Amino acid sequence: MNFKRKLALRNYAVEIFLLIASLAIILPLLMMIFGSFMTSAEVTKFTIRLPDKWLFSNYVKVFQEGGLGRAFLNGIVITGVSSILNIVTSSAAAFILARREGKLSSYLYLFFFMGLIAPMSTITTIRVVQWMGFYGSVTSVIFIYAALNTAFSMFLYSGFIKSIPKVLDEVAFLEGANLFSVFFRIITPLIVPVNATVAIMVFMSVWNDITIPLYFLTDSSTWTMPLSVYNFYGKYSRDWNLIFADLVMTSLPVLILYLFAQKYIVSGLTAGAVKG
Repeated sequence: MNFKRKLALRNYAVEIFLLIASLAIILPLLMMIFGSFMTSAEVTKFTIRLPDKWLFSNYVKVFQEGGLGRAFLNGIVITGVSSILNIVTSSAAAFILARREGKLSSYLYLFFFMGLIAPMSTITTIRVVQWMGFYGSVTSVIFIYAALNTAFSMFLYSGFIKSIPKVLDEVAFLEGANLFSVFFRIITPLIVPVNATVAIMVFMSVWNDITIPLYFLTDSSTWTMPLSVYNFYGKYSRDWNLIFADLVMTSLPVLILYLFAQKYIVSGLTAGAVKG
């Protein structure tokens, strides 16, 4: 009984600590949301309270003058193509490494796994992209994002594919199927939960990033929404109500995606980590 009581008290203490810690995120978020509807003078108080008058015109002005429509389309293209490219390449590579046992496969897996630890060298990457001839284009950013998220995706795919019985592959080979048929007809339908997790995680990672577009997109017409906030702040550094409105509109897509897809994230991480 004493043990159960101590366990319950510990759980309550952890919950209370997490609730208090969550205020570090909730309070600034409320300040940003409420401030986005205030006037320029009212928002400078930086307090968490309802605005005296809800100015929805702030969002209209931000959308028109901040170029968020174009930035939204750029972000959708970059995140969407990066996610698809990462899913196809990572799942195929993980399938080969998981099915072929040997020292080479183990070394290659460790090579991919090092991507979770080793940081990206920006200067070297810029030189490589310039040598390839597409520096400053959306294509360079897509390839970089797909490569940066490969290590995490490989980790999930490898763990899940190793849990799939090899007898399925052997039966398919006996029926005359080749390697591509086994992957696309047998493995691909089984890794749908991991595909959903990888797509969501890559989408959120790419959408919220500002450093890669800042270094590799030289034309402002190809900038994404987070980078448009950086540009918008330079023009309206004193109008915090407009900056807050820009931040809300930028974070809203990924927030909605996370709220509706969090169950897929949990199930996919469990499938890719625990089953492996």
